[in-house]
Amino acid sequence: MHTRVVASFDSPAGDHCVDIFLRDDGSFGFEEYRRDAEDMRGWFPLHRYASQVFATQQEALARAKATVAWMTPDCR
Repeated sequence: MHTRVVASFDSPAGDHCVDIFLRDDGSFGFEEYRRDAEDMRGWFPLHRYASQVFATQQEALARAKATVAWMTPDCR
């Protein structure tokens, strides 16, 4: 199944991000990623949040805010 990122949020340090994505079936999900400055391979998923299914982008964002410690309530 393909996904399309509809929103992305960077941590204050810039070494983590959360992507909210839309699946082909119309459901939404999110994942947290990390990158290490010394590793030029890019971003790596940290957890298995991507398997969770949400009906709306807002629901996925709310769960991400409740789950990912560095995300703040004002992330939109």
